Amino acid sequence: MTRSSDRTTDVGPNVANPGHSDTDADIRDRQVEIWRAMSPGEKYQIVLDLNRDVERMAEAGVRQRYPDASDREVFLRLAALRNGRDLSIAAYGWDPEIEGW
Repeated sequence: MTRSSDRTTDVGPNVANPGHSDTDADIRDRQVEIWRAMSPGEKYQIVLDLNRDVERMAEAGVRQRYPDASDREVFLRLAALRNGRDLSIAAYGWDPEIEGW
């Protein structure tokens, strides 16, 4: 691994060098500093917020594809997307292969 200043120059999946160039290295370094300064609770809250946002987007996608779906059907479709076919059948009797994903 070669170092230039304080940054790694290898291409690997790490925070200091995520292997993409869409973010300026100085900005990326500042972001890493911010993350390191955060408490575990602050980081956890960010993860919770992101998960909530993903759930909302998934629900919006289901509602867009199935505008006449009841709340229960939306729940079942989301469960199938999140948990897979086998668990959806076992837990809810809902087969997304039959009902549609």
